[in-house]
Amino acid sequence: MNAEVQAMYDKMRAKLEKVVPDVELRIKAEIAVEINALKVERNAVILGHNYMEPALFYSIPDFVGDSLDLSRKAAQTDKDVIVFCGVRFMAETAKLLNPTKTVLLPSEKAGCSLAASITAQDVRDLKALFPGVPVVTYVNTYADVKAESDICCTSSNAMAVVESLKSDKVIFLPDEYLAANVAREMGKKIIYPKKGKNGLEVDDTGDYQMIGWRGRCEVHEKFTVNDIQTVRAQFPEVAVLSHPECSPDVTAASDFSGSTNAMIKFVKESTAPQYLVLTECAMGDNIAAANPEKDMLRLCMVRCPHMNTITMEDTLNALKLNRYVIDVPEEIRVRAARSVQRMIEIG
Repeated sequence: MNAEVQAMYDKMRAKLEKVVPDVELRIKAEIAVEINALKVERNAVILGHNYMEPALFYSIPDFVGDSLDLSRKAAQTDKDVIVFCGVRFMAETAKLLNPTKTVLLPSEKAGCSLAASITAQDVRDLKALFPGVPVVTYVNTYADVKAESDICCTSSNAMAVVESLKSDKVIFLPDEYLAANVAREMGKKIIYPKKGKNGLEVDDTGDYQMIGWRGRCEVHEKFTVNDIQTVRAQFPEVAVLSHPECSPDVTAASDFSGSTNAMIKFVKESTAPQYLVLTECAMGDNIAAANPEKDMLRLCMVRCPHMNTITMEDTLNALKLNRYVIDVPEEIRVRAARSVQRMIEIG
């Protein structure tokens, strides 16, 4: 092991010795050094989402964070190449904001069940059904959907975005649970149109302020109130944290609900005897590695199958082979970028 690899191994081991097997750290340290050399050679920046596996998360990214954080970093970078260790809609967002730069996604299979739950035509149909009502689209969507929207949001700024529109009614897409959680927090009634024989239909014609969509994250929809009750029975003082993509029943039964960055901050700053984090598994490992003195309970039911396709080996090949290049048609890019930029300006 040469000095550079040894230094990388030591850095990773200091954080991850209780999370990642030593043999894996030794292998990944060699890959990380090779990636960092290529990063310099190609004038590249690597963005790593909070859901990345720990060995990758704590070694090669120049910046880590949630969708909003990384959108800002993508908008500010002066590098020629952006490697996005996340999923496709995140890499698309980087391309929207950097049309002249090369954006690479290490895995062709890094999709998203939530992004796939709605199409641009669905948004156009909703706008026809509710003419004049502004559209807020969660950043977890593809570029053509963002292009049909007035503004994007993340889980951390969703309420601020809705408030910024100063509208009596808002279409909020596509996450059913995030929309319901926002509606509850803001004291608004939400309805969900459904697809009928003649297109979209609305059963509830009473007083409502938000129009939602039945899209869900395949990871967060799996957490239940029973999970929380089972853990509380054994650990009565546990602090339960949940992501707003969990069901309203789960977020209501939690002690705190917030974006990935907000959950990281909560664990860092609070003093609960134990913590249960209801979100993607790898992030739980990353929080545990960052807070070795904290007692993190494990309820790792599922790893996001899309995030899990992003490996260090594929990240190395992305830089070596210039793959997989993200392109967005210019007409869509301009409109979608406008929605994302409005979100970034709100913060």
